[in-house]
Amino acid sequence: MGPLWLTTWIKEFFRKADILLLALILAASLFGVALIYSAIQYMGISGRRYVPIQLISIALGVVAYFIMSFVDVELFTERSWKWMFCFNVFIILLLMTPFGVGGETTGNNSWLAFPFLPVNIQPAEVAKVFFVLLLALQCQKLQDWGISRFTSVVQLAGHTLFMAGLIAKISGDFGMSLVYLGLFVIMAWTAGVKKRWFLLGVLAMAAALFLAWPHLPAYIQNRFTVVFDHITGNPTTLYEQTQGAGWQQSRSILAIGSGGVFGQGYLQGLQTQSASEGSLPARHTDEIFAVCGEELGMVGCLAVILLLAAIILRCVWVARRANSPMSAYIAMGYAAMLLLQTGINIGMCLYVFPVVGLTLPFFSYGGSSIITLYACMGIVSGIKMRSLPSWLRDRSQLGP
Repeated sequence: MGPLWLTTWIKEFFRKADILLLALILAASLFGVALIYSAIQYMGISGRRYVPIQLISIALGVVAYFIMSFVDVELFTERSWKWMFCFNVFIILLLMTPFGVGGETTGNNSWLAFPFLPVNIQPAEVAKVFFVLLLALQCQKLQDWGISRFTSVVQLAGHTLFMAGLIAKISGDFGMSLVYLGLFVIMAWTAGVKKRWFLLGVLAMAAALFLAWPHLPAYIQNRFTVVFDHITGNPTTLYEQTQGAGWQQSRSILAIGSGGVFGQGYLQGLQTQSASEGSLPARHTDEIFAVCGEELGMVGCLAVILLLAAIILRCVWVARRANSPMSAYIAMGYAAMLLLQTGINIGMCLYVFPVVGLTLPFFSYGGSSIITLYACMGIVSGIKMRSLPSWLRDRSQLGP
């Protein structure tokens, strides 16, 4: 029998928290562990640590989910927004210290390796939790001034471009920068920013890309051109499509296609279980969806997509019942985060999106990713705990 306060918290958790959301993310995570176990078999002894680390991360994530369900994030953000912003900048700047290391597959300087921790930490993943909270607070505060006014849009866009630019400059992780930009778009749309600003933003981004394209490194240009050539069937760069910049995607789509409807069988995937250098790369991280396609087929892939879709829709459901606009923006922000990472990762595996080093939420291996995802979902659970009852919500919609 634990302390009285803990017993009370546990009873309150099971009475008010979002148990369905917790069940969905646990199902996705454990499904991911099964895929990771298969994906690391070719490594032999060197790969044995991945599954225990992932399971420990999930356990810590459940604790984070429990704790964050009881945190009033609105009050916390309003009181601590300056410290949160400083923390985000500080943790990204840590990548410039000797603790900053390259990723396993992307080569970007995206990770922090501390000698006293068994796993590396991805600062941009941690900062993303606070970025959504800060952007939601901005959206709420700017509603009083007019969310679609020029100065309001500049403030929202400026915060986003600063963080996305900082990550791109220091770590070279353009995929994560893209997620931050996507979060801004979806949250600003949710907050009611006029459509004309999004049109102007698209035109500005297109112009910036046109001007910057000749100055981008060749390897980044190739990542985009091989996708375009693959989709259009351009045969002039066949080598690049299969052996050069498009090698990872070509192996991935081959694995998915060879799985058919029901797959080659768990622990039986030809590429997944092969130790050959020409086999599927990053199979326990970026290409975990391809592992699922090869061994469990279309049925397994649909199960992955349906689980993630259910989690995203649950976040949207909570957002629609939130007791304040800020809480709604937060829940929608985390739904957008999952949607963006899911779409980009699966797009990479299907050869319709460039390789940008983004993992599949809840399924891919990654300790810091799992814990932060559970913390984000815990915040959504907390919003659900404090949501308006249906009778009050309906009454509030009638106006004064």
